[in-house]
Amino acid sequence: MRARTCFLLLLGMLACLGCGKKKKSTDELIADLKSPQEKDRLIAVRLLPQRKGDAAKIVPALIEALKDKENDIRLSAAIGLGYFGEEARDAIPALQEALHDHDARVREAAGVAMSRIDPSLVPKSAPTKPRGK
Repeated sequence: MRARTCFLLLLGMLACLGCGKKKKSTDELIADLKSPQEKDRLIAVRLLPQRKGDAAKIVPALIEALKDKENDIRLSAAIGLGYFGEEARDAIPALQEALHDHDARVREAAGVAMSRIDPSLVPKSAPTKPRGK
């Protein structure tokens, strides 16, 4: 019984180690989008869409992130803009431009985001070939 109690106490202590971590503000995450570190930019672009109450600040920052040199950041920015729906109307021109991105994932995410912002703007895609056997 003593070993089990020690194990549970140790497990609880380990779980609390991350509890003291300070959560970044929206402004700090937006600033991280300009970081020279790709990891900081990627974390920021993926966390910002969770802050729907700050759409007026976040949407312009995500529009700017659509121009990032890294594919995953552009992809995440497009996905994030789609989460804001109607509130991201200002992103439509940037998303239309992203429909011509060299990364197919970014192009697809831009189309999906546009359909969430304004369903009447669903881009017409080329017919896909059925997978043959």
